[in-house]
Amino acid sequence: MDILKRAILGTTVLAIAGGSFALLADEPIQPIEPVKSINLAQVELGKKLYFDPRLSKSGFISCNSCHNLSMGGTDNLKTSIGHNWQQGPINAPTVLNSSLNLAQFWDGRAADLKAQAGGPIANPGEMAFTHTLAISVLESIPAYVTEFKQVFDSDKIDIDQVTQAIAEFEKTLVTPNSRFDRWLLGDKDALTAAELKGYQLFKSSGCVACHNGPAVGGNSFQKMGVVEPYQAKSPAEGLSAVTGKDADRFMFKVPTLRNVEMTYPYFHDGEAETLTEAVDVMGRLQLGRKFSTEENALIVDFLKSLTGDQPAFALPILPPSTDTTPQPKPFS
Repeated sequence: MDILKRAILGTTVLAIAGGSFALLADEPIQPIEPVKSINLAQVELGKKLYFDPRLSKSGFISCNSCHNLSMGGTDNLKTSIGHNWQQGPINAPTVLNSSLNLAQFWDGRAADLKAQAGGPIANPGEMAFTHTLAISVLESIPAYVTEFKQVFDSDKIDIDQVTQAIAEFEKTLVTPNSRFDRWLLGDKDALTAAELKGYQLFKSSGCVACHNGPAVGGNSFQKMGVVEPYQAKSPAEGLSAVTGKDADRFMFKVPTLRNVEMTYPYFHDGEAETLTEAVDVMGRLQLGRKFSTEENALIVDFLKSLTGDQPAFALPILPPSTDTTPQPKPFS
């Protein structure tokens, strides 16, 4: 049977290591693929910028502060802490696999990673700087001036270059090779019996209606509280903040479930501290179903199989500053 006929019958043929092939059943979830096309020079510059706290007013907050790459791309706080110890209004979503999202932020106000990257720098509750001041800082550091010239072939540094470089780095933050992916690719021993039962329950209960695709989410906006209203602890109102439509209130971007065992606490307000609690709430509020203790545990087992290879790289050596003025106190 040729490849076309297999596709017609709902079977996908994927290349795997060594040039061999494995038949992948027509599942609602697809494997994470390694990044294929990137600009390496922009990635290396973007990595430095991602970890550089000098893009904040205090000089102590970087992108990695809230999206820590050693903690599943988040900060494991209900809501993040920003400039001057301000408690933010919303849970920091993971940056891992964020390139697979249909939009960025819980309310989708940024169309892509590039548009998102500039937001926290100028947000008074986060990094509390301005784009103009951030560029001034970069222009005062000779090593950055040289690298921007080499990467963008321009004598001028601007915020468009900064956000482009950060976005290009973030594209590399994918997590392939989870045990579930290996199962999808033909390794039938990659999952335990409990995890397979959990996946079947995940599908039959309707969870895959929202949590599907390579990221197991991130590709739609859904109302939080379909069957029962959700008593949110956050003032965030979701997509309506972008569209201005009352019908979009409490419509949030469906979060990815990739690496979900690492990205606690859960929901836009961070109120679910454990996967067990999150599964229970989602079952009741979104599906109208009360999972038994055993059913809940099976789904949690499956969710833990979605943890993939975490980004591994040497931390960048940030260009030294020539500024000899006294440094500000933390979060001043």
